[in-house]
Amino acid sequence: MDYFALFLDSLCLIVGHGVMHMVFISRLTRKRLKKWHFAAYFLLLGMIQLISDRLALDGTLSVGAGVLALYGLSRYGMRNQRSVSWLAAVLSYYVSQLSFGIINSVEAALFPRFIGSPLLYLLLLAAQLLFFVLCAGCYYAVLKLLAWTEDSQTPYIGLLLFPGLFFFAAELYILETAYSFFAPVISLEEVGRHSTLLLLQVMGLAALLCTLYAYRHLCKGFQAQAELQSLTQAAHEQKVYITEAQARYEQTKSFRHDIKNHLSVLDGLLRGGKLEESREYLKKLETVSESLSFPYQTGNPVVDILLGEKLGLAKEIAAEVSLVLPKPCGIDDLDLCVLFANALDNAIAACRSGDGARAIRVGGKRQGDFYMLTFENTCPEGPLPPAGTGLSNIQAVAEKYHGAVLTEKNGRQFYLSVLLNVSPSRQR
Repeated sequence: MDYFALFLDSLCLIVGHGVMHMVFISRLTRKRLKKWHFAAYFLLLGMIQLISDRLALDGTLSVGAGVLALYGLSRYGMRNQRSVSWLAAVLSYYVSQLSFGIINSVEAALFPRFIGSPLLYLLLLAAQLLFFVLCAGCYYAVLKLLAWTEDSQTPYIGLLLFPGLFFFAAELYILETAYSFFAPVISLEEVGRHSTLLLLQVMGLAALLCTLYAYRHLCKGFQAQAELQSLTQAAHEQKVYITEAQARYEQTKSFRHDIKNHLSVLDGLLRGGKLEESREYLKKLETVSESLSFPYQTGNPVVDILLGEKLGLAKEIAAEVSLVLPKPCGIDDLDLCVLFANALDNAIAACRSGDGARAIRVGGKRQGDFYMLTFENTCPEGPLPPAGTGLSNIQAVAEKYHGAVLTEKNGRQFYLSVLLNVSPSRQR
């Protein structure tokens, strides 16, 4: 029986603590595991177990040492953040200890009657396998509820650490005070006590899953609030663009209205032979006309100003614009601002994050009742990052005008195509 118990303990240590802990942390933090991670963790677990057996240490101390070892490997070996490493280590050990406690409750209530029978070995082995299955199932449930991206949930990860520690401490207390080993004879009272402990541990698991569920929705609420603030700020900036475009339009309209007067003054100066005065007057007219002109002419003053301002701030990037918007366009100025502002911001950010030549090309072409906008820019090598708020806003505008969005990456070139319905029937 001693060798069999040693076999079960070794199996539990290697699979239940070693492999499952490492795989869980890898899946939770989305960090790739390496062979030396397993080797280092197995070595640490073996040292902790050896010291614990030699010094007859309390089980809580050995578990605490295991949590510290797992934290150190996650923090310094896998380069996870401090708060993420603590939570991952605590959850790893809590789930394994909880699964062990649930199986212990079943063993303590049912197995004493089989002591002395060869069937006990088979039952213990079945219980060990059931522990692995239960532990894997709990890890899977935690991963499904706690799947996150570092941007959206990591800042609030500390909210989970204290509930996790509470559940962990409660489970350790149950294991240390209620389970040492079952006696050969067990009373109905003992069966009832172990059944109660089993129920409490199942309720603890349910409480953990409910906490993770609430945390996930809380993070979604925080993320939605941040996106709303971003959209509000973007809408404010777009209104400024529209106001400035309208002001530019009024100035141009006024200049055109006065052009006859300017030509009459110039004609009078030339008739009077005042060549120097004529040149000075022409320079003043040229200055005024330049202040009213846009570096890019698309047929829409709002888009002209937006292109000039965005691309003007990115002078290190070569820009080419071959775009003439249809008239009537049928697309609201605010929607045009959302589309162009987000597309240009993403393109400029991608250009600046890469090395070598940097270029942005903006084009447009009418195809029947649809208008195709194309944005091409250089970008770094590697896979595309996850779609952010900017692309979601572009998608929303395209859907509003019964269109579509297509993205493509080819080496260091990124392509964004936005199809919009500009037909008169849709406008009505």
